[in-house]
Order: sequence, then structure tokens, then C-alpha cells
Amino acid sequence: MTDVISLQGARKTVAPKMRIGLLRLTDAAPVIAAHEFGFFADEGIEVELVVEPSWANVADKLAFGFFDAAVIVPPLAFAVHLGVRGAVQPMLIPYAISAGGNTVTLSRPLAEETRERANRDGLSTVEALAAGLRARPPTQTVTLGVVHAYSTHNLLLRYWLATAGIEAMRDVKLAVVPPARAVEALTSGQIAGFCAGAPWGEVARRAGAGTTVATSRDIWQNAPEKAFAVRSRWAQENPDLLAGAIRALLRAAKFCDAPENASYTAALLSRRKYVDVDSHAILAALPGGTRSGGSSIFFRGATTFPWRSQGLWFLSEMRRWRLINEALDLRALAEAVYRPDLYRAAIAPLAEPAPVRDWKLEGAHAAPWSAEATPAAIAMPADRFCDGAVFDPDALPPAQAPTNSAVHNI
Repeated sequence: MTDVISLQGARKTVAPKMRIGLLRLTDAAPVIAAHEFGFFADEGIEVELVVEPSWANVADKLAFGFFDAAVIVPPLAFAVHLGVRGAVQPMLIPYAISAGGNTVTLSRPLAEETRERANRDGLSTVEALAAGLRARPPTQTVTLGVVHAYSTHNLLLRYWLATAGIEAMRDVKLAVVPPARAVEALTSGQIAGFCAGAPWGEVARRAGAGTTVATSRDIWQNAPEKAFAVRSRWAQENPDLLAGAIRALLRAAKFCDAPENASYTAALLSRRKYVDVDSHAILAALPGGTRSGGSSIFFRGATTFPWRSQGLWFLSEMRRWRLINEALDLRALAEAVYRPDLYRAAIAPLAEPAPVRDWKLEGAHAAPWSAEATPAAIAMPADRFCDGAVFDPDALPPAQAPTNSAVHNI
């Protein structure tokens, strides 16, 4: 059952400092900007940003209460909520941080081989990669890196490969590599490629270590990426602070999404205490940057809205790959964690449009469309999957009977 949380009537006491965890990634931009530009302070919130080396660190510190919130991949927020990787910590996602921005980056030899086969045989990139993987002897199984077992990257890469008949952990190995270590792992030959968020695909290209062969857009157009996840207990104890944090993030998202602000945003993120890479590598994946069709999106197209249908898609893919118990009621879980009601209440004073529905068909739009919203409709981008599938949240297969099989992991 969804927790009842009011955004009104917080006690008039000294506000606690909000500790937010994040990684060295381009799509942490709105949180960093909200902190640096004083948007959090404008809402009366004292924030401490803590940059961690891996998603495992972020998840552990959320689970044990060292963080109040985090910029996180949604599947990992579900994992923390369920306690499938450690202590149980109920979580809420009242705000979505970004869409897109990921790349599938292969070593230069594997990328060249894949592109040559695609051109020679008239295949798509993923079909050519699949053909190359099948042609290898069992002793030469390729290993690809993903940033965490419970990540959007793992699910998107598995989905993409599966469209060409490749099953992860059967036809190709997957290994967990923190985003900031992906280029090093590729250069050393530990992995032959990776799926990670910006700026690491561009960093690999600039280092001569890898070539991007696909972006998020090639797998799922406008794919949801990072979310702002908050511990449920913190949200219950600090409802007004949570509402203020959502408003601050929305202001920052509009700034970071403006192409004319790209150079400034890149320079901010490049600081040593944040992403700590050359600003030009960061700029490539920002709106207005140099990566055509592969940039992160922070505001346009209702990116900030926590669509429950997107949460349900992640859960359905987690069940597909046996990353969670098959018997879970996924719709109830999506409703418990994704909280569009908190989003709407928080931004109401800003008169910004918010979708009137919590669910939508995912993958149903091959062209721009319009979502019903209050006080005005929202222009939405195409959202097709690479295989043309449409995810209908009302047609999700029911939970499976419990089995004795263990939950799979990487």
C-alpha cells in the first residue's frame, strides 16, 4: 500500500541537513546545479552532496541511513526497497532526473569488426554484433561491462542484445564495472565493451580505447535514466523539505536542459569534486552538445515526472531476467515506490504543467505527441523501442507462482 505522506504541516524545527549520494556522471547535473546555484538554499534546505565511487556504495549508504536521498538508477532503488542486495530500506521516487545519455561502447577492434560485418551483410549494429559473438569459439566468450546488476544499463543492454537473439550470461558475459572505471577496464582488456552513462563513452573515444556503437536512443527512445530516490522515512519526517527539493531540482533541470547553458554546465561538472574530467568530454552529452541524438535530457518532454509505467517496465525486465522474485506484485510495487502525487503537489506553486495520469503506454509513439497535463498539455518526444514493442502496463502478465529457483545476479 502506498504510504500516505502530506506535503503540508511540517513541524517548525531546525531543518536537518539533507545528504544526497551521487556518482561521477553527467546526469547528476541538476542536483549539482541546484546545490551550486543556491536553489536548494532558496527552499530552506541545507544539502551535502557526497560523490561515491560505485552504485554499490550509494545503495549501501541508502540502506543503512547514511544518505537521505540519491541520484540513482531506478532498478537499484527497487533493490534497496526490497532488500534483495542487503538491508531493507523503503524508498520513494518522487522525481525523475534524466532521460537518455547512455552509450554502448566497444573496444575499437570489436567495434570495427561489428561495423564491417553490418556493412557487408546488410545487418543492423546489434545483429552484426550478435553474429560476431556466435562466431567465436566458447573459449573466446566476450565480456561486456555494466555499472551494476540492478541498473538501467544492465536492463537496456540485455534488451538490445535479446532483440538479436543474444542472451546475457549464456552467449556473452556481463561484469559489473563502476562507471568511472569502465574506460580503464576497457583499456586493460578486462572487458571488450560497456554500457554506461555519460561522459564515459566519450572519455573512451577520446582516449582511443573505444567506439560508441549505440546510444540509449537506439534501444529505447527517450529512455528514463536516473531518478531522485528518497528514503521513505526521511520523506515522512520532512515533507516540506522534500517538496522544496523537488522544486529546486525542477529549476535546475530547466537550466541544465537549455542548450545555451551547456558550456557553463559542463564547466561546473568538470570540477574535481564532481565528475573530474575535461569539460569538453562532458559537453558532448549535454543538450546542445556534440553527440547527435545521444544527449541526456533533464526537463523537456516530462522527463522530470515519475511515470509509474516506466517503473513497472523496469520491474518487468527485472523479473524477466530473474533479478527479483517472480511472485512479487509488480504493479503494487511500482505504485509504492513511484510517487507522482508528491511531484504534482510539490510543483503546484510553480504553475508548471504536470501530467494528469500516472501511467502511459511505453514505446507507442514513433513521432512527437502530446500528453494531457495541467495547466497545459506537454509536448512529448518519440519513445519507440528498437524492436517496435509496446509496453502496456494494464497488460502485464500476473505474478508467477513462487519457485525454488534462486534470484539470478551478475
